[in-house]
Amino acid sequence: MESNLAKYIWQNTRLQQLWILVVVAISMIPYFLSFDLPKQIVNGPIQGGGFEGEGATQRFLHLAYNIPFIGKVEFFKGFELNRLQMLMGLSLVFLALVVLNGLFKFYINTYKGRLGERMLRRIRYELIDRVLRFPPRHFKSVKSAEIATMVNEEVEPLGGFTGDAFVAPALLGGQAITALAFIIIQNFWLGMIAFAIVAVQAIVIPRMRRRLLELGRQRQLTARELSGRVGEIVDGIETIHSNDTSNLERADIASRLGLIFSIRYDLYQWKFLVKFLNNFLAQVTPFLFYAIGGYLALQGRLDVGQLIAVISAYKDLPGPLKELIDWDQMRQDVQVKYAQVYEQFNIEPLIDRRIQSIPTAPIKPLKAPLIVTNLCVNDELGARLLDGISVEIKPNETVAIVGPNGSGAETFAEVIGRLVWPDSGRITVDGNDILDLPEAVTGRRISYASSDNYFFHGTLRDNLLYGLKHAPLTDPGYEGQAALHFKWNQAEAMKAGNPVLDLNSDWVDYDAAGAQGPDDLPKAIRPVLDAVLISKDIMDLALRSTVDIGTHAAIADRIVDLRSALRQRMEREELADIVVPFDLNSYNTQATIGENLLFGTLRRPMMTNRRLAAHPFFRTLLARTGLSEALYKMGIEIADNVVELFRDLPPDHPFFQQLTFMTADDIPTYQGLLQKLQNRSWDEVSEEDRVSMIRLSFAYIEPRYRFGLLSEDLMNKIVEVRKQFHENLPEDLEGMIERYDPSKFIASASLMDNVLFGRIVYQQADASDRIRVMMGDLFDDLGLYEEVLSVGLEYDVGSGGKRLTMVQRQKLNLARALLKRSDYFIFNRPLSALDQRVQDEIIHNVVVNLHEHGKRPAILWVLSNARVAELFDRILVFERGNLAETGQYRELSQNNGMFKELLS
Repeated sequence: MESNLAKYIWQNTRLQQLWILVVVAISMIPYFLSFDLPKQIVNGPIQGGGFEGEGATQRFLHLAYNIPFIGKVEFFKGFELNRLQMLMGLSLVFLALVVLNGLFKFYINTYKGRLGERMLRRIRYELIDRVLRFPPRHFKSVKSAEIATMVNEEVEPLGGFTGDAFVAPALLGGQAITALAFIIIQNFWLGMIAFAIVAVQAIVIPRMRRRLLELGRQRQLTARELSGRVGEIVDGIETIHSNDTSNLERADIASRLGLIFSIRYDLYQWKFLVKFLNNFLAQVTPFLFYAIGGYLALQGRLDVGQLIAVISAYKDLPGPLKELIDWDQMRQDVQVKYAQVYEQFNIEPLIDRRIQSIPTAPIKPLKAPLIVTNLCVNDELGARLLDGISVEIKPNETVAIVGPNGSGAETFAEVIGRLVWPDSGRITVDGNDILDLPEAVTGRRISYASSDNYFFHGTLRDNLLYGLKHAPLTDPGYEGQAALHFKWNQAEAMKAGNPVLDLNSDWVDYDAAGAQGPDDLPKAIRPVLDAVLISKDIMDLALRSTVDIGTHAAIADRIVDLRSALRQRMEREELADIVVPFDLNSYNTQATIGENLLFGTLRRPMMTNRRLAAHPFFRTLLARTGLSEALYKMGIEIADNVVELFRDLPPDHPFFQQLTFMTADDIPTYQGLLQKLQNRSWDEVSEEDRVSMIRLSFAYIEPRYRFGLLSEDLMNKIVEVRKQFHENLPEDLEGMIERYDPSKFIASASLMDNVLFGRIVYQQADASDRIRVMMGDLFDDLGLYEEVLSVGLEYDVGSGGKRLTMVQRQKLNLARALLKRSDYFIFNRPLSALDQRVQDEIIHNVVVNLHEHGKRPAILWVLSNARVAELFDRILVFERGNLAETGQYRELSQNNGMFKELLS
């Protein structure tokens, strides 16, 4: 990695820098002419110089030059103009020069901006590329938040500086020199005054700014450390809460913020002191020009046009000079930043680029054994974790690795999986060290899974298929404007040193998963999910999810068959009474009053309960039918019962989990509201208080809460109002409410609600579980199981997979490794969060399934339960970093060795 920023910029942008420097040099010509033109306008047509006689004229745009060895050459005779015409002509030329100088600035600044953004893109990509090639051990000593801050924020100024690295001193220096030279040409002494002030600014100000650079470096370091500390707090929030150390963390953050404040305040004061001095020097010069220049003009040694031209030229001198000083400060500042980036990212040894390159030929299976020779691994302090391990793993062999915690068994698996590099010794396949093999080989032919797992923000499907996405395999086939945009993106990527890989291509290697294509993939996924016992979890997620009928049209088309099959299955098993179906003409006692009144679902987020309740049509209907007052009285009764039963319970009491219409925090509010509304008639109650009470009744279910508030007359009235609601539904609500229809799929309802088309009876304790089992069997019978499984795989796992439980994450991590169908599988206690019985069942499923149908990959499994080793061909027993025993289960279980001790 290049340590000098200027060299790094020049190496990657020299052709562009040379071109823009040529443009800058050309731009100095009209810039100089714009200084001389005001003098010509003042001395010529304004004061009458050259127009002494009546009707006198001068030549406009007369181009004639004395060329050495040739003499005077006239290129253009020009136009004869009088005094007024000359004034207008010169003024138009001045305007043209203003426009031309502006266009030069526009082109130069635009070019610099594009150049800087390309360089910023290049730097960020190279830093991320280096992170991907860091040695595994280095990640134990870095904080992810600090690395992210450096890549995202700290290199931002480097991109802005790239365009100015060579252009700014040339442009600003050229402008300053041009203005200074023009002043000297007009009057030597005024030029010397300007030169002296410029020299003071150029020497004193940069020296004072060195302190600013040091303060800026300290600010950057402390801000980066703060970012890393905040990242630690987010990652360790459970530890903080469980140990009551939140105030310790507050004290730590306050201390860090105080240090940052003191640095920034010092920087703030010093910055404006430098600015004050710089502005003072800039303003002193016009005073000297007016005083001395005016004196020379009065003495006749300087004409008025020259004085005006000098003052005009000096107006353009402080700007470039100040920007040039700012550029020098920015140069030093970004060099300091780049030096810090260099220090953090210049890690040796990096993984060689060829190790991670995309292969051009198919990856052949690994048919040779893994040979481990004299393997030694030390930790960061030099303690020996593995000591001289030598063993051979055959291609089709299943090997159980056992040993107590810290025995070296886990480290051995990590070395085989290339997550830890050995300090001495080697692991070879067919004579090749696995550290020298491309990741295209080891990442596809060797699978590794442990209890440590990470899932990227996205769907279950994205994370499950992550191990199959090695390279773009298809051409998206862009057309028209999209094709032009893609070509532009490719060209820009190449100019910035980025790869031209298309993220929109299909990256999934279906052959590696044993599938013919995307349509066949669910069939390949299902056995893997069944083996790790996560299919039920994913089916539950699918049942609770809404279905995109555009993607899963098969489910929507078969929904009537599913409903009918479920009813028939329940009748055969004499369970027809555990679900109460929806019927337009009857009240569903297992549904809420709100669901019965609406008899449909809201299309969220376009329509919500609050918006519907506030809609004039809905409010008018309830008031006209008298239902508002009835529901208000019911709400009063509900609030009175709940306050009476729950007011003395602590907020974390489990009874509050049974309430859907009120929380522990609402109890005091409704207690006060009941006192306020006591002995008040319906007409005396405010609209806000009415809504608060009616809201409680909407969530009421009689069989669940059993307050005895739902009479037969009220249920009939709700059914009647429901019919009126749908018969007179206004246009603005028609598209917002999806009515229950037994012959249609309800897109805004969950899959389970669609299949049930009713509500499960609350009196049946295990009804929900029995229904789910039936649905799973029905999906299988109707050939929809994989389709429904795909709905569950669209579940968003959240940041780091935190929307899944630890058990689900470990199962999914194991499934991701199994899906690759590798030649060698290394499992390093991957299911530590599961109880031993479930672990044993999954181990049995995996070992048996992977060796079915003629497939016999090698399996190395670090076991928590030594008794499961009976399933494996061979056993490796580790103790204190040494290979203590090796052999078969029957042999080792009979010997009085370490393995027998582990069994006991």
